Amino acid sequence: MEELVALCKRRGFVFQAGDIYGGLQGVYDYGPLGVELKNNLKAAWWRAMVYERDDVEGLDAAILTNPKVLHYSGHEDTFSDPLVDCLACHARWRADHLADDRCPKCGSPKLTPPRPFNLMFKTHAGPVEDAAALAYLRPETAQSIFTNFKHVLDSTSRRLPFGIAQIGKAFRNEITPRNFIFRVREFEQMELEFFVAPGEDEAWHEEWVQARLDWWARQGVESNRLALYRVPAEELAHYSKGTVDIMYRFPHGTEELEGIANRTDFDLGSHTKGQSALDIDAAVKSNSDSNARLAMFDQEAKAWRVPYVIEPSAGVDRGVLAVLNEAYRVETLDTGAERTVLGLKPHLAPIKAAVLPLKRNHPGIVAKARDIKRNLQALGFGRVLFEDTGNIGKGYRRHDEVGTPICLTVDFQTVEEDDTVTVRDRDTMAQSRVAVGDLPAYMADYFTP
Repeated sequence: MEELVALCKRRGFVFQAGDIYGGLQGVYDYGPLGVELKNNLKAAWWRAMVYERDDVEGLDAAILTNPKVLHYSGHEDTFSDPLVDCLACHARWRADHLADDRCPKCGSPKLTPPRPFNLMFKTHAGPVEDAAALAYLRPETAQSIFTNFKHVLDSTSRRLPFGIAQIGKAFRNEITPRNFIFRVREFEQMELEFFVAPGEDEAWHEEWVQARLDWWARQGVESNRLALYRVPAEELAHYSKGTVDIMYRFPHGTEELEGIANRTDFDLGSHTKGQSALDIDAAVKSNSDSNARLAMFDQEAKAWRVPYVIEPSAGVDRGVLAVLNEAYRVETLDTGAERTVLGLKPHLAPIKAAVLPLKRNHPGIVAKARDIKRNLQALGFGRVLFEDTGNIGKGYRRHDEVGTPICLTVDFQTVEEDDTVTVRDRDTMAQSRVAVGDLPAYMADYFTP
């Protein structure tokens, strides 16, 4: 983990938020390369969930949340962790994270009894800070999908099964943020709510578990570092009929990378107008505040039904940490020298290609390199970098370390002989000459997922 943290700071992937003032615990900023990697991971998820399927719609909902939403969802009552205080040094800890009954900071066994600590961030909307103006920063992206269910249904005329996907910020006031960007207070989620007919939920649950395993494999996460944890009944969340966690071997230990939950009809039912208005199961809550009927009419049964929902939910930040961990390696070359490599999948790489002029002060070579960079950038595969450092060897090593898949060197042969460039592969370090006119097709083969 220490090596990854150092690389992330040195090369501009992740910085501690506000570190010139001592930082803010559990909050991180993504630098020039980090934001590219993060956006590429989100784009890969969105492509797989929305563009490559015909049964999913997208959504981007607000962060500020009406407290009634989180009241009926159960968050006000149940969204908490057990908190203990050390009576000796006054440090606070999550009780379920303590290896023994001692304070990790000072070693004292004198701890308070655990008490529930609600993780939601409160704020106020408007100029007056009173109960009527209370709002929350959303603790998850799921609830805004459920409250928009009818809007999406009415505007798209979808039929079961179908899903609503969303990527967005969420906020949790973690008692003990830890392990770099693994457990933080401000993070992003990639969340799908996939609505199915009751009775078909268990089959869809298993299908989505396998789909998510396959997707992580395509992002470069090796299957031998993944494991499925079928959450036992006594550990399930209040809304869950069944949950499968995809566990990953992070540098600090094996923990959850993504969860796939069968949430039944709990959420739509919880946000649905009083059940007497619908012929639905008695398990659905009566909601006197809602003005919506979050249900679908079953033509065969001639009755309203609340769909069940399968929820694959992954943290973007945990995903970034996982793909960085998978990609990071230090190699010893035949010369005895070492090189650090981020073997990221090409579609995730922050910089897709670097164009390097062999001689930095040669007008013809520099102009040609800039022209190639401009034309390749216009192809839309991602960021192409022009780097005029004049030291090709150091340029190659630097781009190996940040995961750039290919480097293109423009030299005297390019401008004086045959209009070809040297293309150097990050992983094999093999070099070949490619005609400038063939570079668009080369890029397409290399970077199309």
